[in-house]
Amino acid sequence: MSERSTDRFADYGRPRRVDGGLRARSARGAIGRSWWSRRFLEVLESFALGTRLTRGRSYARAGQVLTLDIAPGRVSAVVQGSRPKPYQVSIALKPFPAALWSRIENELAGQAFFSARLLAGDLPDELEELFAAAGAPLFPTAVDELTQRCNCPDFAVPCKHLAATFYLLAEAFDADPFELLHWRGRSRAELLDALRARRAAATGVTPTTEPVDVPSEPDGVPSTVDVGAPVGAARALIGLSATPLAEAADRFWSAPVPLPDRPPRLVTGTDLLLRQLGAPAPAIGGPGLLERLRRAYRAFGPADR
Repeated sequence: MSERSTDRFADYGRPRRVDGGLRARSARGAIGRSWWSRRFLEVLESFALGTRLTRGRSYARAGQVLTLDIAPGRVSAVVQGSRPKPYQVSIALKPFPAALWSRIENELAGQAFFSARLLAGDLPDELEELFAAAGAPLFPTAVDELTQRCNCPDFAVPCKHLAATFYLLAEAFDADPFELLHWRGRSRAELLDALRARRAAATGVTPTTEPVDVPSEPDGVPSTVDVGAPVGAARALIGLSATPLAEAADRFWSAPVPLPDRPPRLVTGTDLLLRQLGAPAPAIGGPGLLERLRRAYRAFGPADR
């Protein structure tokens, strides 16, 4: 080996220790709990990146990734290596165009199952098939769809800094599945607002945000709430004329209109609220706090136990 090439790698060694980095939650074994994060890593491994990905696992678990930002079409990260200056990492994936997202949103809004699960903060397994049928595969189908960049001198792609970013990205999808859709071009708020608007249009009911007085709380303080379309009994009673109680005493406990069959129960995990809110800010604990809260929720168990 030439003296020049020896000098080039002479300052490479163990990565510099980092305080406060983003540390992978799994201390050993596979990374990724949810179907969407496991599927994402499986897709990467199918591109013959499996052995290269493992190079970054220790970096991800040691907290070498300083920052991770997910935006439409691009993931950016700062990763601390063996040199004093951290490396700049980016992983680009072409977002879906607006017209394609509009078609997907129509498909999602047209099926109550998908709307209910998404509004509950969850991604059903069948979502991947729906995206594929719409001509918009949720995950990359070939390695050249990913533009991987790192300013380290390692020629391997992915290098261990990119690989560590991939692992932390998978765990970010675990913490908030909507980050996967955000990477593809739709934020949580944009998607859910579009679904609500399409569902309202389909039912012919225009949502409103006007406050409506409701009965006082036990302490006597009146409350107001924002309401949208009538739901439950309110929807069933629309258009019915009032009947004096004396004329309807024998039917007092009967439903004024036939009740629909009981819908199937939507099974969700005990950490539903955490999935709806997303990961907390780093200033209050970040993904680490989210994982501790998730373990607490599971320890408490279902509310109906």
